[in-house]
Amino acid sequence: MRAVVQRVRSGSVKVHGEYISRIGRGLVVLLGVGDEDKEEDARYLAKKIAYLRIFEDEAGKMNLSVLDLGGEVLTVSQFTLYGDCAKGRRPSFTQAAPPGVARELYQLFISELQKKGISTGTGVFQEHMVVALENDGPVTILIDSRK
Repeated sequence: MRAVVQRVRSGSVKVHGEYISRIGRGLVVLLGVGDEDKEEDARYLAKKIAYLRIFEDEAGKMNLSVLDLGGEVLTVSQFTLYGDCAKGRRPSFTQAAPPGVARELYQLFISELQKKGISTGTGVFQEHMVVALENDGPVTILIDSRK
């Protein structure tokens, strides 16, 4: 699984012009599921992100996690994170998981965050979404469960 993790002041998702999720201070996670990913990848990534210390403490050091802050996480499925642009000009998405598998692992990832007590918002799987965020820092981290 691949995740683009962004520290935000706020984030939101609209589908068909209507807000379906909004968060305040926390993380926006764009989550891609690969064709070789399993449940352990979803669990690993959820734990890694929940405890990722990318928020500043009182001394200005990145030393706090979203859990430490009581922050929120907005998770949006994004199969394009598995786009391969090595050949030609149009990406190939053959390394992305099929929709059924991807949906299951996406939902497991969200469930694992919720088990840790993190308030979570989501996008809508396989829908066209408008994602807005106010990146704080900016801080953006790439995480791959296979690396």
